[in-house]
Amino acid sequence: MNFRTRTLLQKIVVVLLFGLSLHANDLLTNYRINGIQNIEKQMDLELTRVSYWHEYLKDKDIKFGYIENYSSVLTCNKEKSVLSLYQQNQKNNFEFQKNYAAFTGKEKGDKKKEGDLRTPIGIYGIVEKISKLDSFYGPLAFVTSYPNLYDAYKGKNGSGIWIHGLPTEQERDEYTKGCIAINNAQIECLEKRIDIQKTLLIIHEAETPKETSKETLANILTQLYQWRYSWLYNDIEGYLKFYSSDFIRNDGMKYEDFKRYKTRVFTKDEKKIIILTNINVLPYPGGDNIYQITFKELYESNSYKFTGDKTLMIQLEKNKIMKIFTEQ
Repeated sequence: MNFRTRTLLQKIVVVLLFGLSLHANDLLTNYRINGIQNIEKQMDLELTRVSYWHEYLKDKDIKFGYIENYSSVLTCNKEKSVLSLYQQNQKNNFEFQKNYAAFTGKEKGDKKKEGDLRTPIGIYGIVEKISKLDSFYGPLAFVTSYPNLYDAYKGKNGSGIWIHGLPTEQERDEYTKGCIAINNAQIECLEKRIDIQKTLLIIHEAETPKETSKETLANILTQLYQWRYSWLYNDIEGYLKFYSSDFIRNDGMKYEDFKRYKTRVFTKDEKKIIILTNINVLPYPGGDNIYQITFKELYESNSYKFTGDKTLMIQLEKNKIMKIFTEQ
């Protein structure tokens, strides 16, 4: 069974499981008359309907947003100096596990530049564990993905934001230069509890942001798949409507150049495969209706193939329309 056939069968299962408008008899009749290609387009369209996403999210835990590929979430409340661990249980709900007393940057507010002694506010992955390091950082450290796409968009710089232990030979300060520090027994305990590749770090200034509603998440996921549908079927007007006029891609390409580039690509009118997996939609700490969308993208056409991670930063406008203002 080739990839396209397997993907189509997966879509058929989705339609049948969730009882959407395309019923089994309709599906078979459509296939009998028009073949697989027409059915595939109809199912791609079904994924752009908010009714599907409302049903899909009905029993999902959305404590931190919509999460597909993280099993642990660490939240850091800088004001209360607390690092909290949440982990998925057997029902895939995130349960609180433990609080760790934490030291953060000497200065309040969001990190903006190297050496400003601030701990950043944002959403980060953990990219590496270091166990051979200076005794000042304790027995081990977790390296975060700061600066992320949004940090770069805002012109923030600096690096080396870690979660680490406390000095074993030096005197301890009551703050850090921007990292998050917990005591050595606790960081060794944390190491045993988490898989760093499946752990998300959310840093905020004070209280954890209010839970995003399922209605909002369904709206965003619907528009994400409308964006995909326009891309998949070469609808340049529908595709570009999701981009802000202030859009700047991670490589510096601005909206007008991006528009010309995508128009040339869409003019080829190529048949494409675009599959999105490991989707996460997360409200961004301190942002005004700003969300981070990440996913693994499989893209295939006659002229180009790509498999890798993608990030979209979006803002929901007052009419609830999402606008992508940067991507990578």
